[in-house]
Amino acid sequence: MIPFRDENPTRRFPLVVVALIAANIVIFLYQVLLPGPAAQVFAYTHGAIPAVLAGQVSFAEALPSSLRQFASLNHEPVAALQPIWLTLFTAMFLHGNLLHLGGNMLFLWVFGNNIEEALGHVRFVLFYFLCGALAAGAQILMSLHSLAPMIGASGAIAGVLGAYYMKYPRARVHCLVFLVFFVTVVVLPAGLVLLVWFLLQILYTAGSVGGVGAEGVAVFAHIGGFVAGWALVRRFEPRRRLRWVT
Repeated sequence: MIPFRDENPTRRFPLVVVALIAANIVIFLYQVLLPGPAAQVFAYTHGAIPAVLAGQVSFAEALPSSLRQFASLNHEPVAALQPIWLTLFTAMFLHGNLLHLGGNMLFLWVFGNNIEEALGHVRFVLFYFLCGALAAGAQILMSLHSLAPMIGASGAIAGVLGAYYMKYPRARVHCLVFLVFFVTVVVLPAGLVLLVWFLLQILYTAGSVGGVGAEGVAVFAHIGGFVAGWALVRRFEPRRRLRWVT
């Protein structure tokens, strides 16, 4: 089930959502234009490595020997982004492949515009990155010794989904449903669509190793981001000023 449109119009242009999508696309294009080993080095230096962020190992220890050898042969110094916590945010702009990027950007486009309108541009930026950082934190807690860099915007976008679930559960969402050889479109309440998505993330944890699913998906980042968005969205809403009529 893939949501591709909602019936929840906005009155303001989603400037931040469009800017985030554009930034993710530009950085992905930069990634794919790098030669193989250089692209991997980029992922390690700008991705969030749980064991490094948790202080279990140094960045040099986390970097695979093949990448260290590549850097030395090409006389390229490889160092972690400093301060290391910045990788919690730079990792949100990296993606592993076109499907990874496309799925994330589709969900951000469908559900992000309404949350941006509800919070305002600046508050939405803060909300987005805070949810992303908390999502990464949840994943790190479940994979303290992992040397694989976490990349992708899905933790932050999960926060947007949690916020949408809280604010617009009755909004109608158009979804593609694949039935063996057939594809159909169904219209469902957003609350049901997002609840199913969240329950699937919990189900995926049963088959995960260290919080990472079979396809390398950081499932606890999805869960942590969704819960963070659900819990925080009301606190980020601008307070309405009372007007006295005399």
